[in-house]
Amino acid sequence: MTRSFRDEPVDQDVLDDLCAEALRAPTAGNSAGVRMTTVGRDHVAEYFAVATDATWREGNARFEGLSRCGAVVIVTSRPQDYLARYAQADKASSGLTDLDAWNVPYWHTDAAMATMALLLLLEERGLGAALWGNFRHDIEVLTWAGVGDETLFATVLVGVSDGEDHPSSSLGRDVVPRRSRVRRVDSVDSRHDPDDGRGHLSGQR
Repeated sequence: MTRSFRDEPVDQDVLDDLCAEALRAPTAGNSAGVRMTTVGRDHVAEYFAVATDATWREGNARFEGLSRCGAVVIVTSRPQDYLARYAQADKASSGLTDLDAWNVPYWHTDAAMATMALLLLLEERGLGAALWGNFRHDIEVLTWAGVGDETLFATVLVGVSDGEDHPSSSLGRDVVPRRSRVRRVDSVDSRHDPDDGRGHLSGQR
């Protein structure tokens, strides 16, 4: 992730094309319920004014570097498109015509896959990016962007790194190694409680 950018614009036509490519990512039932709204450099300051508050802007050491990004991509989803798709004849038997029926809200899953595709495309293009999480001001951002009937997933800040990044403190955490997070099911212990969600797992090195 890039958290400090040069103060230069990103070609919005190029960015629009990259977003269109990223939206090749699959969606449940081919619902096509993910959207990306691009914000050019001229409107980045407006975005931050809506997406943040003065206290954060004044007190966060990263704000200056982030605010120099050359463009912004607002990633949203449309749960209503999923409900409409799964009400159609070939999907009606799924029983997924109500939001509460979805154990996994696939509009978030699909938005995440499209966002990951975009991040990889930006990297391939030589551009830096930061994933700006949806933790606050989502209604304000959606209203400002003119997509108030959609659900905010996240925002991607795009630009060229200035080499003055502020590394995340999270990088210093002692975490389980990646290979140790890969497991195999060799057999299921017949003695375990079938309701406790556990089988006999190997590969935990």
